[in-house]
Parts: sequence; structure tokens; C-alpha cells
Amino acid sequence: MTTAQAPPAEIPTTEPRRLDPESLGSHLQRLYRAAYGLCGSRQDAEDLVQDTYEKVLRRPRFVRCDQDLAYLLRVLRNTWISSKRIDRPSPVSPNGDEIDALKAPDDPIAQTIDGVVVFDALRDLTPPLREALVAVDVVGLSYREAASALRTKPGTIMSRLHRGRGQIAARLEYQA
Repeated sequence: MTTAQAPPAEIPTTEPRRLDPESLGSHLQRLYRAAYGLCGSRQDAEDLVQDTYEKVLRRPRFVRCDQDLAYLLRVLRNTWISSKRIDRPSPVSPNGDEIDALKAPDDPIAQTIDGVVVFDALRDLTPPLREALVAVDVVGLSYREAASALRTKPGTIMSRLHRGRGQIAARLEYQA
């Protein structure tokens, strides 16, 4: 006695696909904000984003479905780390005009805090904490996407976010 078997349900494919150069422009603002969070100066952030796009466009890249931003953030971070290895003069301290030129998030709490103070506090964090905060709070990646971009575990991202946010909050409270 044979029973009819239902065909297997389609499993969403995570096949790599070619990164579309035409779609990269839609991530420019978020990458610039991330670069500014890492570098602390407008000029260095612009250079970092340009270097990132140059590396990505130099040869064909393949990414998983909906992973364009995470991939670009990973390249941005690696480019930033590589640039830190080269002896360069320290970045110029940001001023209010540069911070105010960035598009403010739709968060009423974030709109009441002075951006220069927050970016100064962000720049003083250790690189792992800063990278996690930039990925999640500045770029807007989920914990899983940030973990993928930074090649770590989501639990590590949550831990770094907790410590980093705590250090920034303590600094803001101290300055108030």
C-alpha cells in the first residue's frame, strides 16, 4: 500500500548572488554615518566610504540575499582597520556643523542629545565596542546582521552594546 507524498516545500535559497553596483548608492548615507562614527572626522569618513566602494567595485562580489549592507559594513570596517595600521595624523576633532549635517534618526531621545558629545564619547571607546555601536545604533543593523558583518556571535554583539552604551551614558552623565 503506497501513500502519496506531498512534494517538498520550497526552501528559501541562500545562494550567493552578484552584488549589484547600481544598488550601492542606496546605502551611502548609512555607510557615511558608520564611517563618521569610526573616524570622527568628515574628511576621513568620506575617504573611508570612497575607499570602501572602490574595493567593492574593483572586482565582482557575491553576497547572500539581503546582505548588501552587512557586507558593505564589513568591508568598511576592514578598510578602516587597515588604514589605522598606516601612520596617519590623528583626525580633526568634529565640530557641530559636521554632526548637524548628518540626518538625525527618528528617535526623540537621540534628537535631544548633543551629537558632538556623543560622537566624542563614541570615539573614546575601544574598537570592538565602537564597531558594535556603529553597526547597530548608527547603521541600524540587527544584532544578527551586525554579528555577521563583524564576524562574531550575536551574544557578543549584545554584550559589547551593553558595555559601550553604559560607558557613553556614564560619560554623558558625568558631563551634564
